[in-house]
Amino acid sequence: MSNAILTQITFPRLNWSFEIDRVAFSLFGLDVYWYGIIIALGFLLAVVYCFRRCKLYNINPDDLTNLLLFAVPLSIVGARAYYVIFMYDTYYYGNPQLIYRIWDGGLAIYGAIIAGVLTTVVYCYVRRIRIGTMLDLCVMGLLIGQCIGRWGNFVNGEAYGSVTYSYPWIMQVNGGPSVHPCFLYESLWNLAGFLILHFYSKKRRYCGEIFLIYVAWYGFGRGLIEGLRVDSLYLFGTGLRVSQAFGFLTCIVALGVLVYLYLFREPDEEHLKNPYYVRLTKKQRMAAENVVEEPEDEDMAAPMTGDEDYEDDDSFYGRSQPANADAAEADNTEASANLDAQEKAENPVSDSNETDDVKKENE
Repeated sequence: MSNAILTQITFPRLNWSFEIDRVAFSLFGLDVYWYGIIIALGFLLAVVYCFRRCKLYNINPDDLTNLLLFAVPLSIVGARAYYVIFMYDTYYYGNPQLIYRIWDGGLAIYGAIIAGVLTTVVYCYVRRIRIGTMLDLCVMGLLIGQCIGRWGNFVNGEAYGSVTYSYPWIMQVNGGPSVHPCFLYESLWNLAGFLILHFYSKKRRYCGEIFLIYVAWYGFGRGLIEGLRVDSLYLFGTGLRVSQAFGFLTCIVALGVLVYLYLFREPDEEHLKNPYYVRLTKKQRMAAENVVEEPEDEDMAAPMTGDEDYEDDDSFYGRSQPANADAAEADNTEASANLDAQEKAENPVSDSNETDDVKKENE
């Protein structure tokens, strides 16, 4: 049986009070924490949502499955690495044996996002999938996971802000002073972002547009909320909050790219319909690289100088040429006779007048 690890959360102005055991249950002597259960629930819902939206993004569900097999473990490593890097001087330098103890806490969401994006880029490059389309799909699930996962911070009594007495939703952790419930701010911010992008995604015009809007939305919100927290990671002993600076910076970059797309780029209609690049076999690639356009007519291969013979060359003259001079003269005589007959048929009156004149002369 596990020992109870209690967290007391109180919202004094709302008259709400919670006493939560961080350990949900024990299994074979191992404690299973509510934090882990909540994170797993958020991940499960995110995966279900993304699979149901694969059709909208024209992504093969098998590709999403394969990507998750790589992205999930690497994102966990990235979340831990991000935290350890910026806590190394103040904590892990003197306790390097604790770096791998991930179950003691110490994960940073931005580390997970960075690792996940890099994994997606590599996977899409290998599988010849448009990176922007896959990121558009995945960040929707990410918002679900972030929205739900923040409630794991609530159970642990962490990710709260500075002291304040100005708002009706202030909270107290384990009998401490009233503080900002930053976990709640971020959860609601992510929920709002998810709802907006869920309905807008059907009208997206560019590959990567949803991803860029997510980066701008989350970066701006995280930058504001991070300024309220008291447990921020700082940039190597300086007073600069890492996640706040990173959030605002990525927000500015994403907004700049979006403005460029909207003003100077045509919508990616064809790419949205088919996010997969054309796959060519080795023989097809070699054939495409070595194709030399051969002229069909041997006579047309060389430039014309005016001295060439064009016997029976319909393509150049439009009809066959006479074989000798007699034939040419016969053709000319026949053509003259045909011309005279045509003129007589067109001017019968003139012909009759000429006949009368001849008769008068004879008389």
